[in-house]
Amino acid sequence: MPQFQFRDRKDAGQRLAEVLRARDLGEPLVFALPRGGVPVAAEIAAALGCPLDLVLVRKLGVPQQPELAFGAVVDGQNPETVLNKDIVQAAGLSQAEINMVRERELAEIERRRRLYFKDQPPHNPRGRNVVVVDDGLATGATARVALHALRRAGAKRLILAVPLAPAETLEALRGEADEIVCLSTPRPFRGVGGSYAAFPQLTDTDVLGILESFEIRSANSSGP
Repeated sequence: MPQFQFRDRKDAGQRLAEVLRARDLGEPLVFALPRGGVPVAAEIAAALGCPLDLVLVRKLGVPQQPELAFGAVVDGQNPETVLNKDIVQAAGLSQAEINMVRERELAEIERRRRLYFKDQPPHNPRGRNVVVVDDGLATGATARVALHALRRAGAKRLILAVPLAPAETLEALRGEADEIVCLSTPRPFRGVGGSYAAFPQLTDTDVLGILESFEIRSANSSGP
């Protein structure tokens, strides 16, 4: 029978929150990578008593193998793209193919931005301690581009918080964040979902429900 590190994403978020509460983070911002990072980040933000926001980033998948990321792109006035040159070369991707995938994912980012944010601007990370959260890492491409974007936007200190990731992925990201908090580096790595007893695919409705629930919970605990 497989041994799971986490019951579900909520459990993973609560365990990360225990570690992060011991840090001196002042009044941080928590940014989730949707969709899977949202329920994890909601538990962290609730425990730290700070705002929950989203950083809209999309993996760029090899056309013939969509699960294999050759890079990632993040939302913003000047959308930032990070490429894994080794995978681009190994897959024999042309610039036209890269551009096609990038434009498709930017369109999905725009759809999500309209849906999730509506007319609300995201929190400004300038001068703030920022915790970036996902439900786990494989290649780390999306986390890397999210960290780049938040650093460029002026974040004072960047903490990457994830329940699990391969050790080599964490090592490759050491220079991108000021601190990395990771609870598990399973070997062999069976994918992010392999460490969860329950790992359902999340929908936009799930994300919107979590965001609404978090706002209600925060309002009820904020006092007069």
